[in-house]
Amino acid sequence: MAEGGDKHPLADKLKSALDALSIGDTKSRPKSNYAFWSTQPVSQFGEAEEGSSSATGSGNGPIDAPKTVADVKKEPYALPANFQWDDCDVDSDQTLAELHELLSLHYVEDDENMFRFAYSADFLRWALRPPGTRREWLCGIRVTTTKKLVAFISGVPMRMRVDGEERPMVEINFLCVHKKLRHKRLAPVLIREITRRVNLTDIWQAVYTAGVVLPRPAAEAQYWHRTLNPRKLVEVGFSRLAPRMTMARAIKLYRVGATPTIPGLRPMVAADVPAVTRLLTGYLASFRLAPVLHEEEVAHWMLPVPNVMHTYVVERAGTGELTDLLSFYTLPSTVINHKTHTSLTAAYMFYSVPATVPLAQLLGDALILASSTGHDVFNALDIFENGPVLRDLKFGIGDGKLRYYLYNWRVAKGMQPSDVGLVML
Repeated sequence: MAEGGDKHPLADKLKSALDALSIGDTKSRPKSNYAFWSTQPVSQFGEAEEGSSSATGSGNGPIDAPKTVADVKKEPYALPANFQWDDCDVDSDQTLAELHELLSLHYVEDDENMFRFAYSADFLRWALRPPGTRREWLCGIRVTTTKKLVAFISGVPMRMRVDGEERPMVEINFLCVHKKLRHKRLAPVLIREITRRVNLTDIWQAVYTAGVVLPRPAAEAQYWHRTLNPRKLVEVGFSRLAPRMTMARAIKLYRVGATPTIPGLRPMVAADVPAVTRLLTGYLASFRLAPVLHEEEVAHWMLPVPNVMHTYVVERAGTGELTDLLSFYTLPSTVINHKTHTSLTAAYMFYSVPATVPLAQLLGDALILASSTGHDVFNALDIFENGPVLRDLKFGIGDGKLRYYLYNWRVAKGMQPSDVGLVML
C-alpha cells in the first residue's frame, strides 16, 4: 500500500498487455512454461549471468548468430482466415481514431473495470512518429471484410547504449489484441512479424518493457506514486484514506507550493534544443542502459506538446546558459461509470538532468508544475538517481514493477534500477 492511503495506484492496477495476452506471467516460473519466449533470442531463466556466452563469444552481445538482410523471410507471416496485415498511417485522423479506440478498450485495464488509459491523438502522434519511424513498423491487423482494426504493435527507432556499446534498436510498444480474438494467438504472430520487418532494415536488437515476468529481465524498476489531488483520487476509488486520516489532513499533507522554487526555470523552446541535447548526452552517459539522442530526436521527444509533453529548463541569469532540465508527460485515463468524474490525469516523470540544482528540488518543482496544470497524481520509477529522493517528496511505493527487456542482446550482469537511464512510454 502506498504511503498516505493510495490503494491501487493506476500503474499497478492496470494489467500489462503481455499478461492480458497470455504470453507473460506475474510470477517467475520455469523456462519450459514460456512456450513462445523459449523460442526467441532472449536471455532465459537458468542461464548463468557472469560469463554467459553469446554469438559474439563474450558475456555481452547478440544471442542469435549473425545474419544478413538476405537471410530474412521476405513474405509476411500468415494470419488466420479473414484477417490481413495493415501498415497504420498515424498521420491519418481516421486511423488515429481507430487506434485510440482499440487501445482504450483492449490495451490495458484495471481488474475492477474502473479506469482505462485514454491516449489522445496528439499523444499517439508524439509516441509513434519520432524521427526515422517507418510506417511498416506501425503494424496492424484488420478484419478483411469490415476493415476493422483489431490488433496492433509498434516499433520506433532508437539508438541505444548498453554497457558502453551503441546499437541501433527499436522500442517495441503498444502490443494490443481485441479481447474477443485472443484465443487466435495473434500476439506471437505480431511479435514475429514486427521482428521480420525490423530485420529487413538490418536492425537486430530491440528493447521493451512489461509489468510481468518474462525471460529474462535486464533490469527491474519500482513504481512510486505521489498524490496531488487526494479528494478526487478518493472519490473515484483510485485511493482510500488510511486509518485515522481525514480528508482535510490528506489535502494538507499532499499540498504543494503555488509556484516553482528554482530561479531561471522556464519552458523549453526550440532554440534550446542544442543545449538540451548536450545536457542529456552528458547525463545519460553515466547509465548502463540509455538512449543516444541527437538534436532531431531531442526536438521531437523533449519540446513541449500541449497536454502531452512538459519540459522546463533552468537558465542561468546573466549568461543564458542552460544548466538543468526537468520533464514529464501526461497520460489521462477514463473513469468508467462515475457520476461526477469522467477522467483521471496522471503525470509520468520523463528525462531530467540535475546538474546545479539538487534532484529533490527539481522533482519538487515538477510536482508543483504538474499540480498547477491539472494532474491528479505523479508517477515515477526508481531509475536514474530517483530512488533516494522519492520518499522524502511524499511519493508512496507502489505494488507494481516495470521490467526492462532486451531482444537478441544478452547482458553479462543484471542491472540495478540506478543503472537504467531509459524511459519508455
